[in-house]
Amino acid sequence: MGEEIKAVVFDMDGVLLDSETICDRIWRRLADEMKLPDIEDAIVENRGCNTDLMAEQLIARYGKDFDQPKFFEDFRKYFYEVENTTGIPLMAEVVETLDYLKSRNYRLALATSTRRSTAERQLKAVKIFDYFEVTTFGDEIKHSKPAPDIYLKAASELGVDPSECVAVEDSFNGIRSCHAAGYKPVMVPDRIQPDKEMEELCWKIGKPISVLRQFL
Repeated sequence: MGEEIKAVVFDMDGVLLDSETICDRIWRRLADEMKLPDIEDAIVENRGCNTDLMAEQLIARYGKDFDQPKFFEDFRKYFYEVENTTGIPLMAEVVETLDYLKSRNYRLALATSTRRSTAERQLKAVKIFDYFEVTTFGDEIKHSKPAPDIYLKAASELGVDPSECVAVEDSFNGIRSCHAAGYKPVMVPDRIQPDKEMEELCWKIGKPISVLRQFL
């Protein structure tokens, strides 16, 4: 099947960057500060979504009086503190895997729910931004993952059919998004493990990211 695939499109957080651990820790800190119950459920619900959808879902969960501007302002402040001190590390074997795919002439793209300014800064800091021919970001689409918009945009900009693309994701919403777009989804689990739904939607499941060498 590898010969039918022309492009590999990557999510960023939890796939390329080991950022989900940091995000989860900050969400728990904010839950303590703002007295938000059931934060673990909220974390799972919002994993892989862009900020606009997160805001909608948090208001639906915590009510119309939920101070979502403060939540996201404080989140960014706390995240930048980590980014500017210890940095955000790459996930295991990312560079080796990107080099391998390039050597096999796969076209590489990015489809992240993170906004462009943030994602570009973080990817350039770990020196992998230039691997990607096409980059698509959460602030450039109308509907966030799990809608297929961002993956349809990536395929369109690559000029290939979605059926000729593999998507590499770690979140349920990401897998739902790329599957709906017609990709071959590969789940590389990070903070959450696949359930029956994911097993049915995915083309392949495995970790670490270097497992792609077995599939492509």
